Amino acid sequence: MAHLFLVKDIAFQAGLSTATVDRVLNGRPGVRRQTEMRVKAAIAELEKQQAGAMGSGRMLAIDIVMETPQRFSDAVRAAFEAEMATFLPGVFRCRFHFAEVMKPAELVQLLDRIRLRGTHGIVLKAPDVAEVAAAVARADAAGIPVVTLVTDLPNSARIAYAGADNRAAGETAAYLIGEFLGAGGGKVLVTLSSGRFRGEEEREIGFRRVIRARYPEIGITEISEGHGTDAATGTLAAAALAADPAINAVYSIGGGNRAVLAAFDAAKRRVRVFVAHDLDADNRALLAARRIGFVLHHDLKTDARSAFRAIMSRATALPRAVTPSLSSVEIVTPYNMPAAD
Repeated sequence: MAHLFLVKDIAFQAGLSTATVDRVLNGRPGVRRQTEMRVKAAIAELEKQQAGAMGSGRMLAIDIVMETPQRFSDAVRAAFEAEMATFLPGVFRCRFHFAEVMKPAELVQLLDRIRLRGTHGIVLKAPDVAEVAAAVARADAAGIPVVTLVTDLPNSARIAYAGADNRAAGETAAYLIGEFLGAGGGKVLVTLSSGRFRGEEEREIGFRRVIRARYPEIGITEISEGHGTDAATGTLAAAALAADPAINAVYSIGGGNRAVLAAFDAAKRRVRVFVAHDLDADNRALLAARRIGFVLHHDLKTDARSAFRAIMSRATALPRAVTPSLSSVEIVTPYNMPAAD
């Protein structure tokens, strides 16, 4: 059943549980005809509300601001462009502002420039630092909603977070690595792009908690501030391997996976298990070649849709604000990798 809305919004409109709505939308057995009609009616009503809000032909121009490696920004751009097409014609126009590395002052300057120029909303992936939070507060005071993407700024004036439960993702990585290494143990190289990102910090916290509680025989070595770029991350990985012969696994939180694997190859060291994040082009190729074992993936198009809905609810005064739900994390292997869009 085609629809443009979050399951929780349909469930609220229909007066049903999210589980029941999910069964209807996915055509699962055991659903009464009356229940199916209630879900269809709820979707029709939500479409009517959206059409009414957009009936004037108003265009919402929003700005996507991200400090991230290009391989991830390419995936984000593709997700947002795909989701734009699912909304009514002409509803959204996106302006992308991507950089692999930005100083906080440069990021703040960009956010302030967008605020002064004008925008209907900002989708932001940025470090959790005071200067950025202050820039978000200035945007909110100017009536510009800010939605954080994949990494949160929980103590800022952002109206919503669109992304996965990062702590649960880190816990999942710990389970995969712990069960794979078993009683033999070893040491995991944990790679972060930067300690300034709340999402990466949450993944690391979840990972360390489960390793400490369930797999105490496994050690952890951390590298950070490679910003997900191959050159810097590869240098840090090579130094860590030279310093510690026990490293035999990788949990890549921040990317740069080709460079990490190249460092192992150069040291003539084996990686027993490698867990990464995000199905970008690099990780797809590495997964298909069996160079990495697992990718923890969440659907960026779901995140894009959540961000659009949150901004639209503020900009068009829909009957109630939309609070995005966390997107689910999927464990992807070489055998269940979805086709590229």
